Amino acid sequence: MPGLVDTHIHASQYSYAGTALDLPLLQWLNTYTFPVESQFKDLDFARKVYKQVVKRTLRNGTTTACYFATIHTDASLLLGEIANAFGQRSLVGKVCMDRNNSVKQYKETLQESQEETSRYVNYPLVKPVVTPRFAPSCTGALLGQLGAIAKNNNLHIQSHISENPEEVMLVKELFPETESYSDVYYKYNLLTDKTIMAHGCYLSDKELTLFRETGASLSHCPNSNISLCSGILNVRNVLKHNVKLGLGTDVAGGYSASLLDAMRRAQDSSKVLAMQDPDLEPLTFEEAFRLATLGGSQALSLDDQTGNFEVGKDFDALRVNLLVPGGPIDLIQHEKPKVIVTEIKNNNNNKIINCRDDRNIVEVFVAGRRVVPFTDSTPE
Repeated sequence: MPGLVDTHIHASQYSYAGTALDLPLLQWLNTYTFPVESQFKDLDFARKVYKQVVKRTLRNGTTTACYFATIHTDASLLLGEIANAFGQRSLVGKVCMDRNNSVKQYKETLQESQEETSRYVNYPLVKPVVTPRFAPSCTGALLGQLGAIAKNNNLHIQSHISENPEEVMLVKELFPETESYSDVYYKYNLLTDKTIMAHGCYLSDKELTLFRETGASLSHCPNSNISLCSGILNVRNVLKHNVKLGLGTDVAGGYSASLLDAMRRAQDSSKVLAMQDPDLEPLTFEEAFRLATLGGSQALSLDDQTGNFEVGKDFDALRVNLLVPGGPIDLIQHEKPKVIVTEIKNNNNNKIINCRDDRNIVEVFVAGRRVVPFTDSTPE
């Protein structure tokens, strides 16, 4: 099967994944996230965490990951080096933020953020991405500088948008001259055909139209949206507006680094909305699978290289064994692979999504190179 594409994951938050999910977004950031991320000035700590998150995501079949790092440039460059050494296709972003009153040591000056964002490394599989954390942690001056850097260097852009109602209200207070949350980013040239914005739970139809017109994409992060009680994205409405859409694990707001989990949560979330509105159709297995593969590569503007098995694209692939010894799946009746993988019309179990875990992924290939299982030559 094609490799999985994680369009939104915070590598620096992996150290506390699965914990600290008792607060809403803004309080969660101030209490847990910013204090932990401020520790990444210690490169030994950064190396330990970043090696683990790259290895974990690769074992779970993530052949492409779009990473948030921290404000620390040296540690962010280290994440790119580690991803490159393990052979994972990645976008790596040094976080930019010049406004933070809760953890005052965890922010930059305007000049620092501008200068440090210009320090980035390109590898064949690892590229930089301009990363304003989100509008509430950036001044307009910084957003404008980042938009210019991205335009002048033809770089990807990533951030967050409309994740939580309190956050949306805060943006209105901080940027009263703008029409909407999306308009903030649009004003500063941060909505482009190489932009990926996480969440978007509260975007209006007018904002979704702006996304389509600019070519900007959304990353749907259902585990995080539920775990932090932020909201539920109406995926049907996003797709109706022809906005590019992928899936994200959003570790550590999401407690799982597995895109299999993201697919399951996406389907579950759509079913919750369908229970509330009978006119909405839940996502099918095929639609969730597409979001995790080709949809994700399109959202990251990498679909000329990966996302499916079209001739001419790189071979990013997983070899899956449903009957791996000690695995999580029991095949009680003889089922042909087509039934297991794609057929849902006759109430057959979609075992690859619903029952599988990383134990079933026996090999992972990125650009034709086998990267899992790890070997003696794999970095320690």
